[in-house]
Amino acid sequence: MKVIRSIPSPNHWAPCALTIGNFDGVHRGHQAMLTRLVKTAKEQGLQSCVMTFEPHPIEILKPAMAPTRISNLRDKLSAIAACGVDYVYVQHFNSSFSGMSAQAFEETFLHQSLKTRHILIGDDFRYGAGRQGDFQSLVNAGQRLGFTVASLPTITHDEERVSSSAIRQALKVGDLAHAQSLMGRPYMISGHVLHGQKLGRNLGFPTLNLAVANRLHVRKPAIEGIFIALVHGLRENPLSAVASLGQRPTVDDSGRYLLEVHIFDFQEEVYGKLVQVELLEKIRDEARYEDLTQLQTAIASDAVYAKNYFDKLKK
Repeated sequence: MKVIRSIPSPNHWAPCALTIGNFDGVHRGHQAMLTRLVKTAKEQGLQSCVMTFEPHPIEILKPAMAPTRISNLRDKLSAIAACGVDYVYVQHFNSSFSGMSAQAFEETFLHQSLKTRHILIGDDFRYGAGRQGDFQSLVNAGQRLGFTVASLPTITHDEERVSSSAIRQALKVGDLAHAQSLMGRPYMISGHVLHGQKLGRNLGFPTLNLAVANRLHVRKPAIEGIFIALVHGLRENPLSAVASLGQRPTVDDSGRYLLEVHIFDFQEEVYGKLVQVELLEKIRDEARYEDLTQLQTAIASDAVYAKNYFDKLKK
């Protein structure tokens, strides 16, 4: 799959079957959408293309109401690629783009730039300034500009509507099993290992540090706390670990979010490596401690809990 971040030149772009959306979490509903898109594209001799946005439109339009992030952009693109899509066009969402009329979007983006021949959308899709465009206006535009339009109804799983909102709620309360059920895959966060303050090492629990967000405007993650985890990408098999995802209130008042992972019986230097951290079970919420001794005791307790979890799996 190829990722493009600027409108392709019509001279170097083949006609496509397109779907449009945020795809946060790339859940079962999204996967059904992408699978159908790829199938239709192959049947019609088109390339399959996904148009998504960064940042999330609500982060720009209504910052106070912006949702937490289920996935970072890297993880979203990886999950889309797993569905067999040919291209993803990442549209930078800003005030200029948000002010584009529905008709301008249809003509400039869909028809002229992306050479759209078929569009597949969800049943709640809206587009254009003020969300003026809907399914029917898109059908009308297709008749005028030469593309067909289809919609995919809401997907349910175990009689529950699958949505990013439902996944966020499951993650908010620490129900990783439910979130995984709705996503159809494990909940994982990827990132490059960063240099930290070496505080964990001084406390006897060296950690891998991953930045959760790469820009200040990105909203906080959908889940926070202390977790049993697996780390992928450093060995052929995943490594057992305990992880902390949050703002580290005892030692940091910057407000930034960091994922810290202590891998059991692991001492290697892996700075710069890209890893995937799979969160298996929430142990507890993040807490503020009076001093580092209390923090060290809490980390030790979390590590014992996680080791017992993995020991039970071996039996």
